[in-house]
Amino acid sequence: MDDVDRQLISALRHDARASLSDLAITLGVSRTTVRGRIERLRQSGEIVGFSVVLKGDAVRDPVRGLMLIGIEGRGTDRIIRQLNGLSAVRAVHTTNGRWDVIVEIGAESLEDFDDVLARIRRFDGVATSETNLLLSTRKAANG
Repeated sequence: MDDVDRQLISALRHDARASLSDLAITLGVSRTTVRGRIERLRQSGEIVGFSVVLKGDAVRDPVRGLMLIGIEGRGTDRIIRQLNGLSAVRAVHTTNGRWDVIVEIGAESLEDFDDVLARIRRFDGVATSETNLLLSTRKAANG
């Protein structure tokens, strides 16, 4: 992947519906080059798809946060299965460092959010946790 590929991906992240002509002008290359690069990036697996973010999706979770979880023993796989079973869990990430798992949570209210946290803290093997509320999102991973 070269600089033009990186610029193309950046432009697509900004506006995945941009026309080939607009992308070509932005990158200073031909439409054929843009089309070929997009196809090559798709075939190589660098670009795995395109998505649409609906207004309803953006406001679905008025209360959102990240819960960082420390797990004792070898219960990580079991705890991840339990987390994936909770409707309020939007994503589960394994990580290195102080925390074993980072969980993205979305809820309708602070009370609902607190209930989810309490439920997760009761999972057998959850040794410690820290939670941060998300105040605003300036750039979403899929946007």
